[in-house]
Amino acid sequence: MEMESTYEIDRVAGFISARAFRRVALQFPDELLKDSTRIVAALHEKLRSFNQLQAGSNGDAKDVKLYVMADTMYGNCCVDEVGASHANADCVIHYGHTCFSPTSTLPAFLVLGKASLNVPLCAQILCEYTIKAGKPILVLYGLEYTHAITEIKASVGAQVCSELEVHYADIMSPIITPPETFSSMNEQPEQSDGQCANGCSIEENDAAYCVGGLTWSLPVGRRIEDYLIFYVGSDDPAFANILMTYNACEIVRYDATEDNLVNDFSQQKRILKRRYFLIEKAKDASIIGILVGTLGVAGYLHMIHQMKDLITRAGKKAYTFVMGRPNPAKLANFPECDIFVYVSCAQTALLDSKEFLAPVITPFEAMIAFGRGSEWTGAYVTEFRDLITSSPMEAKNQSEARFSFIQGGYVEDVEQQEVEEVEDGVSALVNITEKALRVRDKDSQTLMPGTAKSGAEYFATRSYHGLDIHPENNFSEPFLIGKSGRASGYKNETTQQS
Repeated sequence: MEMESTYEIDRVAGFISARAFRRVALQFPDELLKDSTRIVAALHEKLRSFNQLQAGSNGDAKDVKLYVMADTMYGNCCVDEVGASHANADCVIHYGHTCFSPTSTLPAFLVLGKASLNVPLCAQILCEYTIKAGKPILVLYGLEYTHAITEIKASVGAQVCSELEVHYADIMSPIITPPETFSSMNEQPEQSDGQCANGCSIEENDAAYCVGGLTWSLPVGRRIEDYLIFYVGSDDPAFANILMTYNACEIVRYDATEDNLVNDFSQQKRILKRRYFLIEKAKDASIIGILVGTLGVAGYLHMIHQMKDLITRAGKKAYTFVMGRPNPAKLANFPECDIFVYVSCAQTALLDSKEFLAPVITPFEAMIAFGRGSEWTGAYVTEFRDLITSSPMEAKNQSEARFSFIQGGYVEDVEQQEVEEVEDGVSALVNITEKALRVRDKDSQTLMPGTAKSGAEYFATRSYHGLDIHPENNFSEPFLIGKSGRASGYKNETTQQS
């Protein structure tokens, strides 16, 4: 019974049976693979009972085939539509932590799981902080603690007077249906009025917010900065997403594993300073790599096209890479890229690239670095679907001089010359290579730093050019006879070992 309650066997079986799915993919993270066999057995038994009921009223019912997926190509929080397509699945049942990113083609059901929480202690700490805070409280939480929020709300409501304002976020529906506007991933996603990026409804007079599967609305005239955010959960990517998105708010976190309150986030706040540094570094980059961090989140293809268009308009060269989860070894194979733009879900976008050969930034940071009129204000957006625009974003003028904080002076970006597409691709590559070879430093015979504007120019400086032969010397050097014998005693050595 405990396993059926934790993994919602009844709800999952009802979802599959109600929609008449015949091929279902079950996606597990590594830590839940040990339970996969028991879950599959329980689902088979429950679906068999549903099918028998349907067969009794509607005739024969077909069996449902279940496929277990593990070792996802990208983050475990996203629905792996690529893996499910290998099994030709009709839907995906996702277990474990999730980011609630909408899918592109397949419907999905999200099973969040249940983590243990000391409800009385958490409610007591929340009550004490609510009384002394002197401002409204907004309670956010990790999705694995959703089961305990109702009990916390009842306990706090009984101890705190009604004059104190405490808001609780609601969780979105665990059923994800691909939006019709994303059925063709080459089209731009459309969002109707009253809908946020995650699909939650927005009432007419209330300011609505959505982040990581949580949704809430604030009364008219109230801003999110007016609230103290009380977060229940661990220090994970979901909390980092909230910390970056609402960095102007006062935030405290109740650690459910340690049963204590954490309010010192100075280390996390330094991340914002580093992100600003990466933006300034991106402005000086000439060759940018676009990393595809998802193949299933709705709108990812449009964002890739938007990034390529923005980078090209800024006079820089863009290359697109699909390599699964990025790591220093993979990206080191592309040293020609000065910086990478990582297009992924909100909870995996903030990639710590200190050990990488080149920095990795988010689409939001790329739009500030390469877009005209974009300035750093402290506000931060991790969800790339909130950045999708219908019209091309105006890029910065390449001829304008700007001050580079990295180089410590004014610089003028050189406009990227477009390479005309000709029928003979080899001729185009030869022309680019010849241009690169003309830009040489006469002492070192290497390309001047910062002049490579494409991968072909960069690799032209790394190509092997043969031995350094002096044409003015036509006489060959005499051959030299080396040592002969063994290393323990060569024949030309005067001292021989006895």
